[in-house]
Amino acid sequence: MALAHGLSHFFQIATAVVFPLIKDDLGVSYVALGGTVALYYVVSGICQTAAGFAVDRFGARRVLFCGLVLCAVGALIAGLAHSYEVLVAAAIVAGLGNSVFHPCDFSILNARVDRQRLGYAFSGHGIAGYLGYAAAPMYGITMAAAAGWRGALLGAAAIGAVVIAILAFHRDAIHVEPADSHKDAVKTGLLADVQLLLSPPILMCFGYFILVSVGFIAMQNFGIASMMSLYGISAALASASLTSYLLGGAAGILAGGFVASHTTRHDLVAVGGLAVAALFMFAIAAAWLPAAALPVLAAASGFSSGLTNPSRDLIVRSTTPPGSTGKVYGFVYSGLDVGSMVTPVYFGWLLDGGRPSVVFYTVVVSAILTIATVLNLPGKREAARPSS
Repeated sequence: MALAHGLSHFFQIATAVVFPLIKDDLGVSYVALGGTVALYYVVSGICQTAAGFAVDRFGARRVLFCGLVLCAVGALIAGLAHSYEVLVAAAIVAGLGNSVFHPCDFSILNARVDRQRLGYAFSGHGIAGYLGYAAAPMYGITMAAAAGWRGALLGAAAIGAVVIAILAFHRDAIHVEPADSHKDAVKTGLLADVQLLLSPPILMCFGYFILVSVGFIAMQNFGIASMMSLYGISAALASASLTSYLLGGAAGILAGGFVASHTTRHDLVAVGGLAVAALFMFAIAAAWLPAAALPVLAAASGFSSGLTNPSRDLIVRSTTPPGSTGKVYGFVYSGLDVGSMVTPVYFGWLLDGGRPSVVFYTVVVSAILTIATVLNLPGKREAARPSS
């Protein structure tokens, strides 16, 4: 599952990494490019809950392969684009593919991993995602320099095809029985499922992910352009800083897996990590330090944020009734997509208006609001109970 998760994150920002090149080549604004990102997340957010239902009904493996193929096809379409309209079509296809990963991945992990080792499993899953994010800037900048932005995206589609082949070869390792096949007939039905998703604990987790998405979009899709504008640095240094942020996040998730497996207060882990991440992000926004410090500041912020992820996923698990993993994780994680629908246009508007520092200040504010949400998350006490 780590390989599939890493690929999904790689695809999420593979196109955004080369936005400066696409902007000049196609003659479109950052607002317009931000609109394609927003559309991507609109499609993913709308379809993610439906994908969760499909996972519980048809099985995670089958739905996962459908999503992988759509993501690769989306990158292929983007690589062949000679107009803005084709980029829009690529965003729709890729967004549909992206919708399946969280309900599929967490259904498989919860079914196949021992409960006492779930903290480590969630950590490994999250690390793979961050490594996928970290690989995209390095890959995109290098490939675009050698083969242009279209060549970079066509190469990304080829990488997707290779990963699909690898997972197909190891398909038995990711097979789980559909959750609905084990469900009590009395408890089935669309109304019962909707009532579950609209319950206060699930809605609170959903809101948490909406707020978290703001930082994701700002750094992963507009971090390079914002740092170049704010500090007057090269694309290489800005890309290195974003890579540091993402690698720091991966290291934080690794450490967070051990913390989550040995703590009884997952809420405090989340609050502490988010607070420290906000402080380092504030330092980036204020531009008090020289540009050479950007990779260090970004890595520290990424590490602190990543530290919270395994504890966060355990809190979500504690709110999920048996047999509903796909739909609950699909709905809760769709909060990332919902929060990502408007923010790309907002961040593009800030960059077009010459206000790159506000991009980073917005991340700070969103982290503070997320802390307030964490303090009221239902399920944090249940998640803290030691496994018997």
